[in-house]
This record gives sequence, structure tokens and C-alpha cells, in this order.
Amino acid sequence: MTTYLSFLAFALVVVLVPGPDFAVVTSNTVRGGRRRGFWAALGVCTSNAVQGTAAAAGLGAVIVRSEPLFQAIRWAGVAYLLYLGTRALLSARRGTYRTPEQAVAGAGPAFAGWRQGFLSNITNPKVLTFYLAVLPQFLSPSASFGTAAAYALSHAVLSLLYLGLLVTAMARARRILARRRVRRALDATTGTAMLAFGARMAVSGPR
Repeated sequence: MTTYLSFLAFALVVVLVPGPDFAVVTSNTVRGGRRRGFWAALGVCTSNAVQGTAAAAGLGAVIVRSEPLFQAIRWAGVAYLLYLGTRALLSARRGTYRTPEQAVAGAGPAFAGWRQGFLSNITNPKVLTFYLAVLPQFLSPSASFGTAAAYALSHAVLSLLYLGLLVTAMARARRILARRRVRRALDATTGTAMLAFGARMAVSGPR
């Protein structure tokens, strides 16, 4: 139990560090409201669960050792973040927004939020390498798949809880955040952040 609590404390610190997931969930909440923001957070959590389970099963190590596959995932992530960042910056430049009611009505299916959250996380190879590098530090060599998977899924749940709180806070302030000047600033900030994350991923090398 002491080891598990230590892992939770470490995982919480990692979750609280802003990254691409933070930017994507923020963007979806401001654009489509609480429902779409929660679905984006759920997409991130789903990806974390998939990658954590893969790492626990040993599949993650296979992916990391396969240089062509690892690089394909990395560059797909770079391209996706650059696409989202460019779209946000173009939105900030246009400065034309609908009211919160119109945005919710025309935001499209919540699945769009889930898809963005899932894709931004699943194409970030650093998430998989995090599981591969961190999990063994808290597990004994004889640990079962179930134990490793439980640790990994605990990180996914922590991520969902944190992003859920973020969505709730932003949804409550959405009337203010939806103002044209504030919205343009948010789009410019999140767009720049996504471009920066994509550029860092591109130049950080394979590992």
C-alpha cells in the first residue's frame, strides 16, 4: 500500500503538469461547453487506459523497440498538434464566434471532443514511454499483469478526475470566457501552446 500511494503521488504530479491534453480539453470546453469538454477528458482517459494496459502487457515495449512504428506514432502526433494549433490560431485571427447557446447547439456530436482527446494522447509517444519507465520503479519483478494494469489505470483515473475538475471550472466561467476578446486570447494561447508542444515533440528525438 505504501508503494501504491507513492506511485499515486508521483502520478498526480505528472497529471498536474500542463501539456497537450490540457490544451485540447480547454479548447473543447470553451468551444462546445461542459458536455464536449467532459468527452474530450474521457478521450484522454481512454487513451491513457489503452497505453497503460499495453505497457502492463508488454506490448508497449514492443512498440518502443520498433523504431519505424514508434516514429510513425511520434510524427502523427506532431502533425495532429500542429493541425489543432493552426486551427486555433486561425480562429483567433478571424475573431468570429457564436454565443454559448449557439455553440452548444452547433458543436456537433460529443464524440468529436472524445476523438480529439483520444488522438492527442494516443499519438504522444511520451505517454507510453512514461508507463514503461515509471511503472517498473514501483513494481516488484514478480508483479502480475493485473497489478501492473491496476497501477496504470489508477493514473488514467487521476487524469480523468483532474481534467473533469478543469472542465467544471471552465464551464462555470464560460460566460466570461466566451466574450470575443477573451475567446480570441484563449484561442491564441491554446493554439500557440499546441504548436509549441508539437514542435518540441518533433525536435525531441525518438526517446
